[in-house]
Amino acid sequence: MSLADHLGPLKRLLPMPKLDGSRNLIRTAWDLLAGVPGGKVVFSRLIGRMAPYTGTINAQVTVLRMGYAEVQMADKRSVRNHLDCVHAIALANLAELAGNVALMYSLPDDARFIVGGMEIEYTKKARGTITATGESPVPRTSARAAFDVPVTLRDASGEQVAKAVLHSVVGPKPDHGGNDKRGDVN
Repeated sequence: MSLADHLGPLKRLLPMPKLDGSRNLIRTAWDLLAGVPGGKVVFSRLIGRMAPYTGTINAQVTVLRMGYAEVQMADKRSVRNHLDCVHAIALANLAELAGNVALMYSLPDDARFIVGGMEIEYTKKARGTITATGESPVPRTSARAAFDVPVTLRDASGEQVAKAVLHSVVGPKPDHGGNDKRGDVN
């Protein structure tokens, strides 16, 4: 299903860019939606549909620009553990989302990436709304390269509850025949 299909009635109000795989879909969608009422919510739901497990935490992307993302997750029963705080894996999911959208937004149009590993350290019990800040490098080309993306998670008082590093590999998108242009990203 395309971005235009997900937008439904909004597509009549917004100019729809050509989405043929030759552009950065995340950057295109954010730039299109972030400035319209409810657009950040729509964008966040689209991300949740593209990555269904990520969608289970119902996080919202609030800031997204080259090399930077902020994503918030509300403290709800569905993300809590038996100790009545936010579950470690919900925090890891939030960290991955913040780091991934920061990197995805920053990629050249002909690039893609995959997370090859992740480190996370939990520094305090997490309660309340959690904000994850991902600070990504900005790859200049789609040439295969490894990048570390640090993410900090803070509670509403600004105290750090966790910190993570995503180890990601960037590479070229496959050509239209499904072949990688210069080597597999996997």
